[in-house]
Amino acid sequence: MAITFPRTALAAAAALLVLGAGLVLGAGTTTDDAYAAGAPAPVTTTPATSVAPPRSAASAVGALFANGSHFCSASVVHSGAGDLVLTAAHCVRDGMSFAPGYHDGVAPFGMWTVTSVAVAGGWTASADPDLDFAFLTVRQAGNPASLESRTGANVLGTNRGFEHRITLTGYPDTTDSPVVCDGNTTQADTYQLRVACPGFPDGTSGGPWVTGGEVIGVIGGYQLGGDSPDVSYSAYFDDDIARLYASVTG
Repeated sequence: MAITFPRTALAAAAALLVLGAGLVLGAGTTTDDAYAAGAPAPVTTTPATSVAPPRSAASAVGALFANGSHFCSASVVHSGAGDLVLTAAHCVRDGMSFAPGYHDGVAPFGMWTVTSVAVAGGWTASADPDLDFAFLTVRQAGNPASLESRTGANVLGTNRGFEHRITLTGYPDTTDSPVVCDGNTTQADTYQLRVACPGFPDGTSGGPWVTGGEVIGVIGGYQLGGDSPDVSYSAYFDDDIARLYASVTG
C-alpha cells in the first residue's frame, strides 16, 4: 500500500521537529523536565485536592494536549512510581500534557504535565515503524498522589502473540470524547499488528490496544497507524519495548 496520510494530522511534522530538535531519546535514557507546560487547555478540570472520580477502565485512557488542543491519545501503564503513560513515538512533541479520562470537554483528573520522554534508539535513528512507542513520565503540580493511584492502569504485555480480542480506544481530533471498538487483531507484518475497527481518524494515534487488563499495542507503526480510519496498526510489543520499559522503571 502507498503511504498517504498519517493517523495524526501533525504526526509527520511533529516527528521531524522532535528528531531535529534532539528531544527524542535513545533506549534507556530519559530527561527530567524536558518539557515546559503548554498553554492552558480550554477544558474543565477537577482540582488536584478533590476526591478522584471512581476508577474504571476508561479512566486510564486519555488525550494528549499541546497548545490548548488534543492531538493524540495515550494511557496509564503500571509502574512502581505510578507516573508512567504510554503512547506512540510519533506523537512526541514539545509542551505536552495528559488528560486521563477526558470526555465531553472535561478532564476529571486534571491535566498532567509530561516531564520526561523515552523512546527506542531505533526510532531516534530512523523512525522505525516497528519501534513506534514511547513512555512519558508525568506529574501534576500541587498533587502528592500518583497518577496511577487516581486512575488505575493497564499492565504492559509483551511477546503475547498476534491474535487477540482487544478493546481499542482513541480521541479523534474533532471530538471531545473517545471512540471505542472491540476487534480481533491479526499479524500484518513481522513486527506489526492490525485490527479492523471503524472510526479511528486523526488524533487516535497512541490509543491503547487492551486485552485482559494488558496493553499489547498502541495505534501507530505502519503508516503511523494506517491510511484508513477503519483499519489501525501497532508495532508488536516484544523485547524492544520491554527493555525500554525497564530502562524507565528501573
